[in-house]
Amino acid sequence: MDFRNGIGLRPLGSSAAEFEQDLLSNLYYRRGTTVESASAQDAYESLVLTVRDRLAERRARTTAAHYAANPRWVYYLSAEYLLGRQLEQNILYSGTGEIATAAMKALGVSPEEMDELDIEPGLGNGGLGRLAACLVDAMATLDIPAIGYGIRYDFGIFKQTFVDGAQVEKPDDWTFQGNPWEFPAPDDRQTVFFYGHTTRDEAGRTKWIPGEIVLGEPSHMLVPGYGTETVNIVRLWRARGSESSFDLERFSAGQYAEAVQEAVRAENISKVLYPDDSTELGRELRLKQQYFLVSCSLRDILRRFRLWGGPLTDFPAKSVIQLNDTHPSLAIPELMRLLVDEEGLGWDEAWLLTQRTFAYTCHTLLPEALETWPVALFERLLPRHLEIIYEINQRLLDEVRSRYPGDIDRVRRMSLIQEAPERRVRMAHLAVAGTSAVNGVAELHSQLLAETTLHDFATMWPGKFRNVTNGVSPRRFLRIANPALSELITSALGDSRWAGDLDRLRGLERFADDPAFLRSWRDIKRANKARLGLGDPDALMDVMVKRFHEYKRQQLKLLHVITQYHRIKDNPGGDHVPRTVLFAGKAAPAYHAAKSIIRLINAVAATIEADPAVTPYLKVVFPPNYNVTLGELIIPAADLSEQISLAGKEASGTGNMKLALNGALTIGTLDGANIEIRERVGAENFFLFGLDTPAATELKASGYHPRSYYERDPELRAALDAIMSGAFGGVGKEVAESLLNWDEYLTLADFRAYAECQEAVDRAWQDQTAWTKASLLNTARAGYFSADRTVSDYASTIWHVEPVRVTRD
Repeated sequence: MDFRNGIGLRPLGSSAAEFEQDLLSNLYYRRGTTVESASAQDAYESLVLTVRDRLAERRARTTAAHYAANPRWVYYLSAEYLLGRQLEQNILYSGTGEIATAAMKALGVSPEEMDELDIEPGLGNGGLGRLAACLVDAMATLDIPAIGYGIRYDFGIFKQTFVDGAQVEKPDDWTFQGNPWEFPAPDDRQTVFFYGHTTRDEAGRTKWIPGEIVLGEPSHMLVPGYGTETVNIVRLWRARGSESSFDLERFSAGQYAEAVQEAVRAENISKVLYPDDSTELGRELRLKQQYFLVSCSLRDILRRFRLWGGPLTDFPAKSVIQLNDTHPSLAIPELMRLLVDEEGLGWDEAWLLTQRTFAYTCHTLLPEALETWPVALFERLLPRHLEIIYEINQRLLDEVRSRYPGDIDRVRRMSLIQEAPERRVRMAHLAVAGTSAVNGVAELHSQLLAETTLHDFATMWPGKFRNVTNGVSPRRFLRIANPALSELITSALGDSRWAGDLDRLRGLERFADDPAFLRSWRDIKRANKARLGLGDPDALMDVMVKRFHEYKRQQLKLLHVITQYHRIKDNPGGDHVPRTVLFAGKAAPAYHAAKSIIRLINAVAATIEADPAVTPYLKVVFPPNYNVTLGELIIPAADLSEQISLAGKEASGTGNMKLALNGALTIGTLDGANIEIRERVGAENFFLFGLDTPAATELKASGYHPRSYYERDPELRAALDAIMSGAFGGVGKEVAESLLNWDEYLTLADFRAYAECQEAVDRAWQDQTAWTKASLLNTARAGYFSADRTVSDYASTIWHVEPVRVTRD
């Protein structure tokens, strides 16, 4: 039998009886128990294995189709994949919903109980990881041959809890019960070097003599497409000590900790997503983590390339590697090292192959968010890569000097090495120099990248710079997260094809003036708020869910909350619109300013909750540990989407898209993808306020004095004075002082416009028919923000790849 091509495999049944039989087989033979003695965990894992088997069958056919087609592959390198729970999605994608439900019923377990046991993989944190998950989903849906590469973190980033209102980080032990969705592949392990020194052999070739060797052990998770037979994978690397990392002699002598210290040091690499880099050891571990990812992945990509044969000169024709932000940009010098040192290619040939292979997505405009690493750390940890970076830099600067003779400032600005105040490697510059394409993730972001952040590079290589606006998965964030609304949409449009072609949602516009349909739409939103259970379902649900950062301006939202609190206190009998304000998100462990904002939010929430004169009109909630699972409850319940970052600071956003897709109206600035959302849903269905990017830039350049806004705005002054006086549990003074004395993100300058815009929100909410119509039009016109469209843009303009269809036969 030719198992390589999937021939000879027993087809799995599609009936309820066959599914139940396979489930029982998995219970008996793979869990080793019986129906009578099975626990809920046994039932859950047997169900997972039964669904997974059906996807694995499709994976075998996908591999056979790819092997026959020998296509150009997309390899997506990302430090994060925020996948969300897998069970419900994989049941949907495998088309086993009805038969799985029947089998569970026969076993006496409920789908809800099984969903609760399905743990969200701790492989990501925020928008970067969620985007990566959406894009690999869309690649499979569009039949694009692709593999996502990442790290299998043992503990993810952290589980957020609150103690006295302050964020406290706990380990996220997401694999405590194991992960039945993954396939270990220890035979594909790779060897990774660190430290040591370089030398030259007799032929003059550079050789790296490592001081530490770590093994990268892979596993993979299946990524099925929706409405297609394609199943791709995400391959995840886990760090292991080498065979010599356990010291038996020390162990025998009772030195147990010393005996395993090398193994522990190796395994620390994949313990936690984004280890705290506020210490020298933390910075070293984070850089080790980044190199570990790219070293393992590139060796695996080259291994896969050799399976098809062909000379290395064909490598770019068969491989495009997308760098998701700068975290994997070490892949550029690593591929050069592999091609030059191990494959024996000349520098010029290797560099041409490298540039043709890589593409880079930049996700920020903030200078502090553009990664740099100390040269001294590189020299110690990755000595050969520093030599390669120096050579890349020398050749780059020679080209700059040739193109712009005498422009010393440009040479300094474009160098891969920042000289002062400390010599550091600029990873974004490396990513631009070593790739064929650089893209931003929203129209404004891409424009500002070329005009400001990476202006010199865009001037020298204008053809490299593109825009690919982000998108989200309509399956995960509407079809699964909002089942009642999905059923209404399917009923209205006549079928469920919209989940694979989001432009079909435009068909909802014909119901925008249908009173019965609008009533059903409104009832579903109310039911979603009741399901969330964090406030009065008849109150306006005002939602701000995102990573905590000062530029995102959670502090602006909080100042408005305090202002609303004061207005209700000053006018207890007034006609106040009831509102529940929901914050959710995490702050990086070492980001003390963001953590201070979180603590102040919780203090304000407690003060409001304790005041019976205020609670009928205003409630503030902050559920901890925001992730995909919690987002799937919050997003469908939102009436108002807070997208209030300072204009020119947010790259794109994807939360804004998910919320608009679920019928939330946006209040926002002209920042990131807000601009494109407003253009598509209609200005009349969007609450716009605040400075635009040129005005914000001009204000800062002319000399911004935040105290002047405080002095002339009584409500703003009252809010800040309340914080400074300790009215909210005595916390938050540092937040107020930062706003009054510095206010980097112009919070006070935008406060009055924001407060007035919120008054417009209150007025609009009082006309529920008009509000519901606007909600429906947000959903109907959000089709552009599908991850399927995003991947199509990448495929046609950057990757130049074609789909490979997978058939059942």
